[in-house]
This record gives sequence, structure tokens and C-alpha cells, in this order.
Amino acid sequence: MQTGNSIIIHAPREVIFETIADLQQWPRLLPHYRYVYFLERYADHSVVEMAALRSGIPISWTSELVVDRERMEIRFLHLKAFTRGMRVIWTFKETPAGVLVEIQHQLRFRVPMLAPIAEPIIGGFFVHHVANQTLSAMKAHLENRAAQPSAMRFA
Repeated sequence: MQTGNSIIIHAPREVIFETIADLQQWPRLLPHYRYVYFLERYADHSVVEMAALRSGIPISWTSELVVDRERMEIRFLHLKAFTRGMRVIWTFKETPAGVLVEIQHQLRFRVPMLAPIAEPIIGGFFVHHVANQTLSAMKAHLENRAAQPSAMRFA
């Protein structure tokens, strides 16, 4: 399974990156997120438990998180349940239209013959939808803050 979501955000790239990298703020910024708990923290990565709603359906997952400021990427590796092994990468690219924020999800199903059934449910119904909600809410938040120049310093 491979799915991608993207959006153009009109705000400084560094502010976008740092805001999105601050996972503890996601439940406050994203109406569909229920919580983000840091289970373990290390110098180079963390383990997080995250939970959201998809059209009223509660979902949760545990991931290893790497915030790579040098490459300006945020990477997740899902560690448990149906999405175990899924790799997620957030990238942030300056373009003439604004900052292109992309999320790529890749998952090799453990039982390949179930992929035709699981992919539309996991990839389409859950992952793609929640990622679109996340990007849209982040865009609204960041562009609202960008319209208030003094607030950008504290994003």
C-alpha cells in the first residue's frame, strides 16, 4: 500500500516544520485528534501513542518518531496492530506557490493475499482521510497565524 497526501501552506517553512514537529500540540490544533502520548524519549527518536477519530470511529496507533531537522523531515514507523511496519514521511518543500507539505505512507501487508481487501480500508478509508484532515487543519492554523505577523515568532 502506498498513499500520499499534500497541501500548499502559505507560511515560513521553518514555522510549518516546527509546528508540525510539535506533536504534543496536535490534539489542541487538530479537532480530529484525541491524544498524543510520548511513551519513550531518546536523543534521536521517541515512541508515541496517537489517537484520532475518523468520522466518529476511534483509531489509535503506536509509532517510532524521528524529527530530522537537518533533512527537514518527520518520519514515523508504526510499531503495532494492523499498520505495523507502515513508514510515514513528512516533507516540506519551498515552491513558488508556497510550502508543499507532503505525507507519504508505505505499508507492505504481512499477508499479501489480503492486500486487495485491506488496502482500501486501511489506506483509503482511514489513512488517506485522516492525513487529509490533518493537513487541512494544519494549513488553517498556520495560515491564520501567518496573517498575524507578531504571532509567527511564537508558533
